[in-house]
Amino acid sequence: MRTLASSASSRGIAAIVGVGPNLGRSIARKFAHEGYTVAILARDLDRLSRFADEIAREEKAQVFAIRIDCSDLRSVREAFEGVLSLGFVEVLVYNAYQPVSWNPTNFTDIKVEQFEKSIAISSVGAFHCAQQVVPGMVERGRGTILFSGCSASLNGIAGYSELCCGKFAMRGLSECLAREFQPLGIHVAHVIIHGIVGAPRGAMLSNSQQSVGRDGLMNPDTLAQTYWYLHIQDRYAWTQEIDLHPFNQRDM
Repeated sequence: MRTLASSASSRGIAAIVGVGPNLGRSIARKFAHEGYTVAILARDLDRLSRFADEIAREEKAQVFAIRIDCSDLRSVREAFEGVLSLGFVEVLVYNAYQPVSWNPTNFTDIKVEQFEKSIAISSVGAFHCAQQVVPGMVERGRGTILFSGCSASLNGIAGYSELCCGKFAMRGLSECLAREFQPLGIHVAHVIIHGIVGAPRGAMLSNSQQSVGRDGLMNPDTLAQTYWYLHIQDRYAWTQEIDLHPFNQRDM
């Protein structure tokens, strides 16, 4: 775990699972900016530590980097032992997913291990992470759990069976948790991102991102604003699912 700040936040912990260079990092930065102590979790601890240092320095916040493999229950439990040692987890954002090829894969060519890994990270990992924080939220009567979905959460897509099945299951998990725990004060919402998330404005784009075109990419800093909005919503009008589209999307 890494931190650069010397004073603890008076708020609870915001745990962001699945932090890469784009959306996860932007969500972590937003919650740090708003005064939260932030735990960022992913598999690549070296890169994660750099993000933690960067966000802590820019936002003058406490940011901890904790390694996690969302496909491994033991890793999830050990990671959240570290998270919970920091304090009460008030916010859980589950943004982890198993990367898939841009090119569709014939169903008969999908390896069983590849399919199971995608299911394990998208849905089973979400289940395990939520189980680590729900008891504390129930005890205090408050908390927010946000799941990151995509177009594959709603529609089966030819050539992307492993992605769709994992995302379908995570959406179902989100709906089940909302029905069970929102009456107890826990806000559960599913964020469906219909587009490709690029780098924050001002950042260098990769070759693959440049080939899509800057205007075709969704800005992660703007998306992070929606995650924050969901967290601070009044409980008398909670959103359970929200769709986010780029302005220039034509195929609906």
